Amino acid sequence: MKVPEKYYDEIFDFVGQWEVRGRCGLKIADYNKKKVIIVTELYQENTGTSITYNSSLILKQIIEKKGFDRNDIIYIECNPNTNSVLSFYDEEFFEVSFDYIDNEFKNPKYRQLSFEEIKKIIPLN
Repeated sequence: MKVPEKYYDEIFDFVGQWEVRGRCGLKIADYNKKKVIIVTELYQENTGTSITYNSSLILKQIIEKKGFDRNDIIYIECNPNTNSVLSFYDEEFFEVSFDYIDNEFKNPKYRQLSFEEIKKIIPLN
């Protein structure tokens, strides 16, 4: 099951828990004077753990690599539509917010975005 490229502009390699390497799709957009970081689960193309289990590590690595200010970002996780009959492969977007404690992103909080909300940020046609 290949993830359609409309969900990402580049592949981002990250170091996850226990130094296990993984990869995700990455799309960056500007919205309301903030950088929107959208990471997409790549399923079989990701040899490491899920983006959800590594969200704080991935965000920290993206910010460092791209030189973003942590106060000026919106972080979104995407489970892309892969046209599977299984419901857990349906398209979903979650905005993830964190507490920033001791120079680390901690305590992720997830809020599912509606299709209308995500459409305002990025076109996915």
